[in-house]
Amino acid sequence: MAKKRDGGGLTRTQQAAKFLGVSVLAGAVLAGIALPAAGALGLAAKGSVEGFDDIPANLKTPPLSQRTTILDADGGEIAKVYSRDRTVVGLKDMSPYIQKAIVAIEDARFYQHGAIDMKGILRAVNKNARSGGVSEGASTLTQQYVKNVFVEEAGDDADKVAQATQQTIGRKVKELKYAIQVEEELGKRKILQNYLNITFFGQQAYGVEAASQRYFSKHAKDLKLEEAALLAGTVQSPSRYDPVNAPGEATRRRNTVLQRMADLKDITQAQADAAAKKPIQLSVSRPKNGCITAVDGAGFFCDYIRKVFLSDKAFGETRKARLKLWNQGGMTIRTTLDPQTQKSIQASVSKHVFEDDPVASAATIVEPGTGKVLGMGQSRPYGIGPNQTQLNLSVDGNMGGGAGYQPGSTFKPVIAAAALEQGTSPYQQYSSPYRMRYPSPVQTCNGEWSGTDSTQNENKTEVGPYGMKEATAKSVNTYFVQLISEMGICPAVKMAQSMGIERADGKKLQEVPSMTLGVQEMSPLTMAAGYATFANGGRYCSPVAIESITDPRGKAMKVPQSSCRTAMSKKTADTINTLLKGVVEDGTGKQAGLQGRDSAGKTGTSDSRYAAWFVGYTPNAAGAVWVGDPLHNRKMYDITIGGVPHEKVYGADTPGPIWRDAMTGALAGRPAPALPTVPIQDPDKGKGDDGKGKGRDKPGRGGQGGDDKPGGGWHIPGFPDILGGGDGGW
Repeated sequence: MAKKRDGGGLTRTQQAAKFLGVSVLAGAVLAGIALPAAGALGLAAKGSVEGFDDIPANLKTPPLSQRTTILDADGGEIAKVYSRDRTVVGLKDMSPYIQKAIVAIEDARFYQHGAIDMKGILRAVNKNARSGGVSEGASTLTQQYVKNVFVEEAGDDADKVAQATQQTIGRKVKELKYAIQVEEELGKRKILQNYLNITFFGQQAYGVEAASQRYFSKHAKDLKLEEAALLAGTVQSPSRYDPVNAPGEATRRRNTVLQRMADLKDITQAQADAAAKKPIQLSVSRPKNGCITAVDGAGFFCDYIRKVFLSDKAFGETRKARLKLWNQGGMTIRTTLDPQTQKSIQASVSKHVFEDDPVASAATIVEPGTGKVLGMGQSRPYGIGPNQTQLNLSVDGNMGGGAGYQPGSTFKPVIAAAALEQGTSPYQQYSSPYRMRYPSPVQTCNGEWSGTDSTQNENKTEVGPYGMKEATAKSVNTYFVQLISEMGICPAVKMAQSMGIERADGKKLQEVPSMTLGVQEMSPLTMAAGYATFANGGRYCSPVAIESITDPRGKAMKVPQSSCRTAMSKKTADTINTLLKGVVEDGTGKQAGLQGRDSAGKTGTSDSRYAAWFVGYTPNAAGAVWVGDPLHNRKMYDITIGGVPHEKVYGADTPGPIWRDAMTGALAGRPAPALPTVPIQDPDKGKGDDGKGKGRDKPGRGGQGGDDKPGGGWHIPGFPDILGGGDGGW
């Protein structure tokens, strides 16, 4: 017999029953949150009903989050990514056993009651009252579905998830009203289908299809009786009844489900007994979520796709909106990644730089004229283990990369292009001493730069005068210092910007003469896309990585497009092609030259050899390779990279061969068009003028003596005569 309260009066059970008689709603809430009967005494029925009426009538059901599949340009799968691993299926694609099992264990009277199960409420309240604690709840399957909708809507926001699951009267009242709406609008079969698609089964599996794949490596429609009972049993407590980590608990829970099914005549007792005798037989498919599972080293490209999605307004006005769309998933994203190019990049990088080397390497290839990113790889694999990283060394900081790396002399062609656009002749000569101070002052976009900095060439034998072609081939620092000083810094800045070449940290380019030597940090993707401008007749196209996207319903979504603009005249681009072909044919980049096809490019090293580069192109591909320490700590002197010892690393001897092998594989079997060039003859060294016929010999600026030919100058097809006393135009 139940005890009375001190001082007489009704028992706890009687008080609870009276409470239910006053308000069915309050009673439903009481049992729904599994409070002891005494906990109901503070609940005012009138207040609960008023609160119920204030709740909006319509439950806004968010789309269920699903896996997004990322494909390469040929339709091959790169990776699957998801906030929640789920594949939505209909009841016809679910075994009848799982449908019966989940109803039997979670809500046996599901088909007899509405949104509220009054018998269940009375039973739960009475049992909780007798125990003096929480031993049973009475939420219907419909109420549980509504709660899962709240959790789904909360997404990955921990605070919102807590609010959606907190045990409070207010939340249960809200849940109840929506459960009534759902019952009226959906009907039992649709509610069951939705519940089995939304609920969590443990092991990162949401919905019965993902759970079936996770635990048994089969579709939900193929589940056997004992397998269905096992899955149904996990729902109440996915961690406690986890068959992978707690097989004993999971077995006992499975057998409880089987017996309940037998009691309800869903199966015979003989079927239940036979199934209960079977040991759990799992065929676990481990979660394969995210870019870490990407094929052919494309994890960094996969991560880049996510960054593009979250940063582009084509997918939503705010980052919050874009993140919500990404987390909902269910999309199929076809990218620009060319599998042949990707395999070639990764093979080359891995061959020449080992993942446990003291330095790393990153390489990116883009398509001139379209901006399509064809491949992106690096020596340290994508991950969090030893010698792994999730830092994308190919891209800018705001896209998942670092602060960038000094590109060194690979920036010199930008200076040359700017000078050519200003009317400087490709025959312009400068004294180009071994060592010199930067001329000062030098014009900037908004004033002047002045200083006493100095620079020198790589070798003491590099002493001018030099013309532009030879200075580019030999990468003569002092030539380009004199070139930018006479031209001014602003044209160089504007040329870099028009070619999409900007700092990796997002800051503005510093307007200093030393920019000609590549002292401001860039990313490989930026440099590859910039050099593609030369291959594309002077038109720059911004990098693009997404070809198309379809939403969960198969409808095409809007995707960002490459933006192309003219950065320089075709004549300038063709002249740069000539200069950079000389680099790979007879200059510092000979080790990077390709066999059987035109190519052009430039080597580069940073101060103290923290970084080494090769950036080059053919008419149909442009690529950049960087080698160095991502932390900018290790100088590349007396170092072994890829098993090869180096006294000091050059852009030609490590990045160059990586570029050569990557491009060779990427372009195998593909057309080999010629690069458009202009004829530039090599003048006799030591006696030419400065291209302006003035025979100037000012310190650090100009030639050493006049032309040795009567009248001065050269006549080259395609260029006007450069005569003594001329203006150097072309």
